[in-house]
Amino acid sequence: MTPALAVAAISLGIWCYLLAGRGLFFRTIRESAHGLPEIVAPPQVVAIVPARDEADGIGETVRSLLRQTYRGDLQIIVIDDHSTDGTARIAANAAREVGGEDRLIVLTGRDLPRGWTGKVWAQAQGVDEAERRFPEARYLLLTDADIAHAPDSVAGLVARAEAGGLDLVSLMVRLASESFFEKLLVPAFVFFFQKLYPFAWVNRPGHPAAAAAGGCMLVRRQALRRIGGMSAIAGRLIDDCSLAAAIKRGGPVWLGLAHETRSLRRYRNPADVWRMVARTAYTQLDHSPLNLAAAALGMILTYLAPPILALVTWGEPSAFIGLLVWGLMCAAFLPMLRYYRLSPLWAAALPAIALFYLGATLDSGRRHWLGRGGEWKGRVQVRSDA
Repeated sequence: MTPALAVAAISLGIWCYLLAGRGLFFRTIRESAHGLPEIVAPPQVVAIVPARDEADGIGETVRSLLRQTYRGDLQIIVIDDHSTDGTARIAANAAREVGGEDRLIVLTGRDLPRGWTGKVWAQAQGVDEAERRFPEARYLLLTDADIAHAPDSVAGLVARAEAGGLDLVSLMVRLASESFFEKLLVPAFVFFFQKLYPFAWVNRPGHPAAAAAGGCMLVRRQALRRIGGMSAIAGRLIDDCSLAAAIKRGGPVWLGLAHETRSLRRYRNPADVWRMVARTAYTQLDHSPLNLAAAALGMILTYLAPPILALVTWGEPSAFIGLLVWGLMCAAFLPMLRYYRLSPLWAAALPAIALFYLGATLDSGRRHWLGRGGEWKGRVQVRSDA
């Protein structure tokens, strides 16, 4: 067997496993309240919104929460985390615009203590305030300050949680995919996330896989108390998946793709996506150079080798296998492209997209070694997620 044929065989084996043995990760499991029983007495929900320099999105986030069709009581707590762009004022004005100022509380965040990441500390302050003001609330909605919630989002989340006895219900919101680079890079980001955390495995009680999407997480209050509150993940940079893992040890969780709830954050150029990946990729690899090397080799064999073999060894068996594997990866990517309402032709670019994400992952390791790990909005937060 030639080296080229050996590499082709390994790539084919990887994709056979991914397609048949990875929880059908490529399926787009979507949010839907269809078939869920109606809640007779909807419980109280408190939305916790950490916000640090979120002037561009906080107004729409607050308005979308106050316009929910949820029949139960929904209160909102915004934690202004040392913003310098008028975030708190914009949030308050947005509430007044829709006549919901009596349901909005804006807290001024306290200084970040040692051992905490910024977002989790802000969430913890919001949770403490909810405990003090709304002790009877059954659920907390942990959401980001750049999310536009569909009008029936909270109702659907609560209905699913109540029907399934779930301790956490999370939605991967629809990310922006309008510009050329968003169309090129954003669907693949969600595709890779699904491959890392197959939603079917996450949603299966008893399976060790656990994940959530931090933009939208409805948490049963008793479950959060059971794990010791937000302090259980105080120093975690990948806070959403860490929270899901802690909660799933004692109760079921559910993760799916949002139908209409969407992110307001734009990724207008490749550097925006690069920074998003580089912020946490090395943390995902446990800050291990060996894991980083293994991940790089895996990406090369999975995504880059097949098209290279198809083009370079044309006419040989390795080229045929490379072309076949390239086709398999494109087919796996199609459901995500349909979810984002994009042409299937984008699938052919998946190897090049993977090369981009590989570069960002390697840069994540470089940033960590330079002491800039987890850098976000002026904060450097190097934490080791367990």
